[in-house]
Parts: sequence; structure tokens; C-alpha cells
Amino acid sequence: MKRLLILTYAVASYGFFFVTFLYAIGFVGNIWVPRSIDSAPTLPLGTAIAVDLALLTLFAVQHSGMARPAFKRWLTRFIPAAVERSTYVLASTLCMALLMYYWAPLGGTIWAAQSAWAVSTLNSLYLASWGLLLYATFLINHFDLFGLAQVWNAYRNHEPKALAFVTPALYRIVRHPIYVGWLGIFWFTPVMTVTHAVFAIGASAYILVGIQLEERDLERAHPEYSQYKRKVPALLPSFKRRLSQAAETTTA
Repeated sequence: MKRLLILTYAVASYGFFFVTFLYAIGFVGNIWVPRSIDSAPTLPLGTAIAVDLALLTLFAVQHSGMARPAFKRWLTRFIPAAVERSTYVLASTLCMALLMYYWAPLGGTIWAAQSAWAVSTLNSLYLASWGLLLYATFLINHFDLFGLAQVWNAYRNHEPKALAFVTPALYRIVRHPIYVGWLGIFWFTPVMTVTHAVFAIGASAYILVGIQLEERDLERAHPEYSQYKRKVPALLPSFKRRLSQAAETTTA
């Protein structure tokens, strides 16, 4: 019964994430949903800015804090280790849902694409960024990343296997394709409002800090990550560097 409850909990957490993920596509892109990031302002400017910054801070603290090894060790003193990742996914999804529900639009337009071609291109790049994000999760093990593999192993009473450090496909070009996808989601928009800019700047700043924290943990867990970090750029592929490396390999 306990194993079935754990499995049900994990599947429900993943389902909640997936529904929220789909809603977020509409929320950030101002498409399909009744209330989005650029809906009409309803709060005084100062209050709206304070609310939005608080929501971004809550998400950043939860997302990075719960991912740290020390917090995981503390948390698994109270819950089964198999559901630690599912609990992280559930908490992250709750924070994302709260951000979308309480987000306070600010109004004001910084710039807007004028041609239909530009609007279409930016919208396409926006949707492609969501596709990149999702694709990148499957490259490294989507089901482990979202806690399903762990609970499935527990349900079958199998010992979980330690994940090897791998660099498939996109990970040979850039270290963090998931974050590249997020940055595209934040910045590809045909209309950059003040609201959207606050969201994009705040979320991008979190990503830059989050990368430092994540890579510190990766270097401790995987000694080979340091060499990988030297060879592959974090967010912007350096083709010059890769061509230089290829030339050195050929010469050798």
C-alpha cells in the first residue's frame, strides 16, 4: 500500500506540473488563457512591483534552495527518499502556479514588433523555446528529472541506479540547453511591456545565479564536470572554440 501511495503521489505531482506547464505557455506568451502576464493592471504601480518581485524571489529561493544536496538530506529525514524529487517538483509547480495567479501586470510598452513577419518570427521562436526546454529534459532523462523513475523503482522494489554523467546531443554544444530554452521563453515576444521586462530580467538574473549553484554541486558529484565546463560554454555556443578544439584533435 505504501508503495502504491508513493507512486500515486508522484504521478499526481507530475500531472499537476504538466497542466501548469501548458498554462504557462499561454500565460507568458499572452495566448489562449484568460489572464496572462500582460493583462490589464489592477494594482497601484508600487504595489504591483513589490508583489511581482516577491513572487519571483519566492520561486527562485524555493527552486534553488530545495535543489541543494544539504536540503535534500534534511528533507529525506522526514519523507521517503523515493519521493524527494517529486516533492521538489510539486513545490516548484506550486510556486509557479502562485506566480501566475497573483502576478500583477504593470502596463506600459517598451517596444513592439511592427510587421506581421516580425510578430510571426518572434512567436515562433517563443514556442520553439518551450520545445527546446522539453526536448532537453528528455536528452538527460526526463522521468528521473521529474521524480517518476525514482518512485517506479521504489514501487517495483528495485534499487535505484546512480545516473552517469552524460553529454548527449545539445549538451555537447552548450552546458545548459534547458536554461537556453527558458531565456528564449522570457525574451522572445513581439511586444515587450514593462511587465514582461520585469519578469524577464528577474527570471534571467535567477538563472545566472542558479547556474553557479548548480555547477558547484555538479563538480562535487562528478569530477569530470570540471573538464566539461572548460570545453563547453554555458549558454552561448562558441563555434570558434569548438573549431579550435577539432583542429587540435586532428593535429594530434
